Amino acid sequence: MTVVQHWQIAPPAPNAYLTRLASIPRPIAQILFNRGLSDPEQVEQFLEGRCGGDDNPFKMKGVSQAVTHLRQAIRDAVPIAVYGDFDADGVTATALLVETLHALGADVRPFIPHRVDEGYGLHVEALDTLADQGVRLVVTVDCGIRALDEVAHAHQRGMQVIVTDHHSVGPAPPPALVVINPKQADCPYPFKELAGVGIAYKLAQALLRSHHQVPILPRQVSLHEQDLLDLVALGTVADLVPLLDENRALVRRGLVKLNEGQRPGLISLIQRSGLQLGQVDANAISFGLGPRINAAGRLSHAMAAYQLLTAQYPGEADKLADELNTLNRQRQQLTAQVQEAALAQALEADRDTPLLFAASPDFIEGVVGLAASRLSEAFYRPAVVVAVGEPHSRGSARSIPEFHITEALEQCEDLLVRYGGHAAAAGFTVESANLSSLAERLKALAAEALGDTELRPTLPIDVQVSLGELDRRLYDWLLKLEPFGYANPVPTFLTRHLRVVKSYAVGAQRDHLKLMLSDGRFQWDAIAFRQAHWLERMPTYIDIAYCLELNRWNGREQLQLNVQDLKPSV
Repeated sequence: MTVVQHWQIAPPAPNAYLTRLASIPRPIAQILFNRGLSDPEQVEQFLEGRCGGDDNPFKMKGVSQAVTHLRQAIRDAVPIAVYGDFDADGVTATALLVETLHALGADVRPFIPHRVDEGYGLHVEALDTLADQGVRLVVTVDCGIRALDEVAHAHQRGMQVIVTDHHSVGPAPPPALVVINPKQADCPYPFKELAGVGIAYKLAQALLRSHHQVPILPRQVSLHEQDLLDLVALGTVADLVPLLDENRALVRRGLVKLNEGQRPGLISLIQRSGLQLGQVDANAISFGLGPRINAAGRLSHAMAAYQLLTAQYPGEADKLADELNTLNRQRQQLTAQVQEAALAQALEADRDTPLLFAASPDFIEGVVGLAASRLSEAFYRPAVVVAVGEPHSRGSARSIPEFHITEALEQCEDLLVRYGGHAAAAGFTVESANLSSLAERLKALAAEALGDTELRPTLPIDVQVSLGELDRRLYDWLLKLEPFGYANPVPTFLTRHLRVVKSYAVGAQRDHLKLMLSDGRFQWDAIAFRQAHWLERMPTYIDIAYCLELNRWNGREQLQLNVQDLKPSV
């Protein structure tokens, strides 16, 4: 199953648009047009990192009521639990809200379930434990929107529940005291794509603003809402929500706060990730910090990541950062093993299936989502990988734009114990006796939806340029478009008919391709990761789709082309 990318070049911006943005380099103006920014005011907001709508937290349905109930609970010394999820979004949201409530004088404790022993979301057994500990108010973060039975059980145990979540809303809301989720049909909040930590931040924002107007308790509160933005940036980027509008504004401000180094745990984790404080960007979160935070919940308990984020002393922070770094190395090894075994199983069953499905008791639950993601990316198919257990199995699904995986799981609801997620990613628990039926139904749904579709990944290209248009000024303009991430990807350029002056393999495995390219006037260095196979049949002239990046090496900085794909010139 060889996947060939389709290059999709964005349509050129109208001349009138380019004229209005004449002070901006043409490639940058085209990129802004591609991002849907239709007028100069929107462009200005984007470049300055401001959100386009009203970001008043009290505009979000349920926030005012939640603030009222939480203020009363703090005054009455009601024991409160913040119930989170074990991924980076859930852990940062838990840390953020516990820190806020504690600063305001609440009797508050964190609770994050164990991925293997308890699984995702609210659980009756966990709620029973909290009730036995005297908890009377549970605030969920990054979970709970589909936990109807569990919320009802909490009420039976004498606990009230405030649900804050960002996942897809089910047919009916949970019977909670308050439900905060901008995806609710009747929620007027303009931006719907906040991460779980973003919604927790809106609640924290509202609590702090309310307290500053009318203090909850007669105490000095030194915490300010901007102090929480490093956690917001970390969780938002790691959760792959769209980095547009308010998410982008929050992450931009949060990266500034993160690089100030206010948390000992993050300072230690930055060092263990091979990064430098002051240079941490969204990419560093995606590939350095986020995986290490997630590794705790995948292979051990996410409370280790929570403790790192809330550590007060450097010695404690160093110990926890070392633990997460070790877990991350183990996670990488296990992911590769599960991916290889899952692929062999899925292809043995059916090489032409539109949905890859693999299940085994040997699969590690904490890495099945990563294995599914790798398979989906490699073969451009929806992929489901399941860790088989008794009596329940737990699985993760990753998908492609042509197939909404959570809607597919909705059509399998009678077979599932619980499920939740987004269009592109989901998790579920299933009775092991229903596993084969689930596989058959998902494959049938995928065959129906994708049977007539040519499944080819698309490489979006922002603009065609000449090598002469590339310089440090253009790169500095690209920096103004950061942070890059989901829905605001690193801009991709196209340049045609470049002569290959030099090409050779680099890297420990000799699997990367180093190039020197020329258009007759200008000559550029380029790197093409995992594309050394081209050396066997390297054309004299090639077209390349690439990103412009700054290569730092041995104290030197040099612009280079990071080649995403190449084709022989026609």
